[in-house]
Amino acid sequence: MIEQLNDPQRAAVTSSQEHALILAGAGSGKTKVLTTRIAWLIQNRFASPLAILAVTFTNKAAREMQTRVAALLPINTRGMWIGTFHGLCHRLLRAHSRDAGLPQSFQILDTTDQLAAIKRLLKANGIDDEKFPARDVQRYINASKEEGLRADAVIVDDPFSRRMREIYALYEAQCQRDGVVDFPELLLRALELLQRHEPIRSHYQQRFKHILVDEFQDTNKMQYQWLRLLGDGGANIFAVGDDDQSIYAFRGANVGNMADFEREYAQGTVVRLEQNYRSHGHILDAANALIAHNSSRLGKTLWTDAGEGEQIRVIEQPTDFAEAQWVVDEIRALTRDDFKRDDIAILYRSNAQSRVLEHALFSTGIAYRVYGGLRFFERQEVKHALAYLRLASRIDDDTSWLRVVNFPARGIGARSLESLTDQARANGTSLAQAVPRVAGKAGSHLAQFFTLLQQMQQDTLKLPLAETVDQIIEASGLRAHYRAQRDGAERVENLDELVNAAKVFELEEDLAGVPCGVAREPVSGTENIDGTEIIPMSPLDSFLSHAALESGDTQAQAGEQAVQLMTVHAAKGLEFDAVFISGLEDGLFPHENSIYEPSGLEEERRLMYVAITRARKRLYLSLAQSRMLHGQTRYSIRSRFLEEVPEAHAKWLSPRAKQAWADQPMLNSMTAANKAISSLTTGLEIAGVRFRVGQGVRHPRFGDGTILSLSGLGLDAQAQIHFLDVGTKTLALGIAKLDIIEG
Repeated sequence: MIEQLNDPQRAAVTSSQEHALILAGAGSGKTKVLTTRIAWLIQNRFASPLAILAVTFTNKAAREMQTRVAALLPINTRGMWIGTFHGLCHRLLRAHSRDAGLPQSFQILDTTDQLAAIKRLLKANGIDDEKFPARDVQRYINASKEEGLRADAVIVDDPFSRRMREIYALYEAQCQRDGVVDFPELLLRALELLQRHEPIRSHYQQRFKHILVDEFQDTNKMQYQWLRLLGDGGANIFAVGDDDQSIYAFRGANVGNMADFEREYAQGTVVRLEQNYRSHGHILDAANALIAHNSSRLGKTLWTDAGEGEQIRVIEQPTDFAEAQWVVDEIRALTRDDFKRDDIAILYRSNAQSRVLEHALFSTGIAYRVYGGLRFFERQEVKHALAYLRLASRIDDDTSWLRVVNFPARGIGARSLESLTDQARANGTSLAQAVPRVAGKAGSHLAQFFTLLQQMQQDTLKLPLAETVDQIIEASGLRAHYRAQRDGAERVENLDELVNAAKVFELEEDLAGVPCGVAREPVSGTENIDGTEIIPMSPLDSFLSHAALESGDTQAQAGEQAVQLMTVHAAKGLEFDAVFISGLEDGLFPHENSIYEPSGLEEERRLMYVAITRARKRLYLSLAQSRMLHGQTRYSIRSRFLEEVPEAHAKWLSPRAKQAWADQPMLNSMTAANKAISSLTTGLEIAGVRFRVGQGVRHPRFGDGTILSLSGLGLDAQAQIHFLDVGTKTLALGIAKLDIIEG
């Protein structure tokens, strides 16, 4: 089993220490090490399969881990606790829903449904959604939960934050009443369950003897608490990660968890996996040199025995259009050299950059795919169908009720819903329970909808999962609604694909033929420690939970070979034969918001490190002297990251003229970059008139003023002018009627 491992990998897999930190560089085989470690522990009888807890961040990674372990050992991995943080917490809460204060049939709100629930809450309580926008409330609630804070524990020091805390408390009560949990709630509720129930905590602490964690650098504060709590019973914690690839601070990831873990647990037992099996030498050496500029890192140096390979190609173009066309021309050359389109990726820091690239690819007839586009379970028609399925499982789900009560249209308008909501709030019930209290025509339409849902429940009670999904889609009227639309064919296909997804889920989970009204078999290893009977999930509830958990993962798209376009964040975990990193300009990459913040700049550098290490054979770095962003032409200076790539590893395909301002303090924004360029020029000549910074000018409307800065060329030329009477204005020099004030 361990013969194919290199020495550091073997040392990691066979570590006998109580805890170990594995610093796994990009392309160093961390998944192989993790899965082999699990198999090695089982094969050598250091642990039974049910005594192992393995945690990762994506469903795809969890499935790959299970598949690899099954390939190494003749065991069924389905009963093992291998999954994402959210998936494992969900499993824990299902096993102990009563102790967690949840109904057995609780449902999961994905991000979109959570936002809808918050909007409903604001409206129901007469809260001004302009002063308290739903998305801001959502971010506040999620951030609080990820810090492990309930509403009553949030510290407030002003009226605004006090009101936000009150909204958070109302949201908690609404979710509890609806029997739903959002993604952060899965983690927080599971952590509270372990903290408050000593018998449950003790049970799992004694059960799990080995805890393995993938992508440890991406853990947040609450996830680290969860791991520590489970590990405090004497488990060996095997943490694998790369602090140089920590790029999710905006999601709450805390790269400091790695240093804390080394100090608190590993205590010197650190194994560095530095041999890279992906990239050639020039690419790795450039990545090493770049990341060495970060001060807050545990330190490692990637190397390869695959040879130096080709130097990194660097190009500077006058405009973003020229940059995009150059990228397309290079891609055409690559495909002639037998590079597959699927193995070519264009990476960018901001989604706003993709438009020009897409246009160039489309115009040239090169097939492309924007990776991370709208995901299957997030499409409108699929979310409608899932809402009906949730109501077939739990008719008191208010969020799902409001999503589809009038879709397709059935004469239930805003006033009818307002009456229903008022009755539900006044009597402390769900919307479904409040239907009999609504009188008149509105009550009649609502009762018809209620009857429809009850009929769905009855008609599908004895059907297998896939037939249930198909029947509900048909009975709801969704399929007929989209068939009647001129452009509804694709939506109907997506509804049919949802039935297919249910069928695949049936087969993978051994649920084929099991009626949806019948609970599935208990999952092996999920014991109820207090002796009471566990009520397993029904096939429908299992599928709904699967859909909600899967909504965070990118769904693969079938089709022809295509060039991959994506942000650098989306590229993490992927690799390609040829990679283009575009837009390497200060203010864009690194992003302007990070330049003056040391921690922000270090994260941007880690992001660049991730981008570089996606490339196997060829790496291209490109930038534009001017770029159209947000409707304006902006003039740029080269990214400092280009200056941090040693010349020995880079081949400039355009003249590398020295920037006159390279030794100046780095600039905070594209606007500042414009000013820097302007101040170092001798001026701009427009229609025979030369303008320069500091010059006095007179405008027929604004009066006398002084030029503060100049930017652009030709028709794009602009001047920022401070006028004595009206303040600062930005004028197009080709249009503005300016006279020079002599002297």
